[in-house]
Amino acid sequence: MVKVSQVRVRPLILPLKQPYHWSYGIRESFAVNLIEIEADDGTVGIGECTVAPDQTGSAAILKRLASHLVGHSPYDLAPLIARIFHQEYLGHGANVMRAANQMFSGIDMAMWDLQGKLAGLPVHALLGGAHRKAVGYFYFLQGETAEELARDAAAGYAHGERVFYLKVGRGEQLDLEITAAVRQEIGNARLRLDANEGWSVLEAVNMCRKLEKYDIEFIEQPTVSFSIPAMAQVRQAVSIPIVADQSAFTLYDVYEICRQQAADMICIGPREIGGIQPMMKVAAVAEAAGLNICIHSSFTTGITTCAEHHIALAIRNLDDGNQIMWQLMQKDIVSSPNLAPQNGWIDAFQGAGLGFSLDADLVAEGEVRYAAKVSA
Repeated sequence: MVKVSQVRVRPLILPLKQPYHWSYGIRESFAVNLIEIEADDGTVGIGECTVAPDQTGSAAILKRLASHLVGHSPYDLAPLIARIFHQEYLGHGANVMRAANQMFSGIDMAMWDLQGKLAGLPVHALLGGAHRKAVGYFYFLQGETAEELARDAAAGYAHGERVFYLKVGRGEQLDLEITAAVRQEIGNARLRLDANEGWSVLEAVNMCRKLEKYDIEFIEQPTVSFSIPAMAQVRQAVSIPIVADQSAFTLYDVYEICRQQAADMICIGPREIGGIQPMMKVAAVAEAAGLNICIHSSFTTGITTCAEHHIALAIRNLDDGNQIMWQLMQKDIVSSPNLAPQNGWIDAFQGAGLGFSLDADLVAEGEVRYAAKVSA
């Protein structure tokens, strides 16, 4: 049987089209660690990890974790990751599952890509098949001021977008201004807000009441992620539906959110939960509680978009307005397939593995930017 022969980690820095504004500050670029897992027959599976808090340190951790895969079958993925977590984290007294999941997500992604390529099948087929022919995505509004966001909203509405997503938690006056400006441009289209832990319970309740008149479909993660009861308190006090995001990083988080009835939907992605297979687990837990999953993306390229798309095809309880992030970059390193939603939808992929090809020149440029930053 084929075995993993070597692992490569390639840190990349990829510039954004425009500054990214949210409650945590402003970002100018995405930093990702590309991981390539090669089998002894030459087949290569590719994944990526976000980096926090330091890219060089994250790359070193990723390389150490992935080195345990060498000599093993890619089809032993689940027990391998469980063993690595116990040896490299719990065995050293580091019960930091959230941090570990961000590393394992790239390993899991690459191993599923490798399995699919070896089998000649798309990943969603290996997960049991697709529940739908296409996956719905929302329009991610970008801009700093109300005027900039309104222009972006008008452009999206003109192109037939169905669901709009706006970052708030930037101050009460600005939040109300940008929400009003966007609503004016999109008519009766669906509008979702994400506060990214920006409010206390009292602020969240008051803001929800002031925002009700704008017909908000839901508000994502209004309160601090460490307190699921705080989010539950807000949900019980307001009429706008509440969605969990940063509160959900582990299977145990998802269970507690469901048990405490703290949210109306769970927004989570492979970067948080540790990869593709763990996403199937959290979807099952949420389904048992009657909740849908909204696929959450992060500061990632089209590689993660492809992984998220296969997940979205394979789970039953899926929202119709999921998140992608590659489009915020100046240029995506994925050259094919076309990942741009058409009127908010992307058809199912049929290529082997995760089904993408990379632009080697753009990957090399990302490595040069990383090297320049490290040497500066």
